[in-house]
Amino acid sequence: MDIVEFTEYLVKSLVKEPDMVKVEKFETEDEGVILEIIVSDSDKGMLIGKNGNTISAVRTLIQAKCYIDNQPRVKINVDSF
Repeated sequence: MDIVEFTEYLVKSLVKEPDMVKVEKFETEDEGVILEIIVSDSDKGMLIGKNGNTISAVRTLIQAKCYIDNQPRVKINVDSF
């Protein structure tokens, strides 16, 4: 399972509208890899969580997956439709 599939699996299990989840991977020269997580507007708050705790946990899991797979660190952005 690559990092995009892993991220989609994590996020879809947290939101109310899993069909609206989209994860895009961008590779840049200076920052490495950027994952753009796009969810519905109503699910954005649920994904971020109170004080950002939920998205922090998601970021930690994604970084751990990258470490295990010997991939570069990933920057994660959350956006909504």
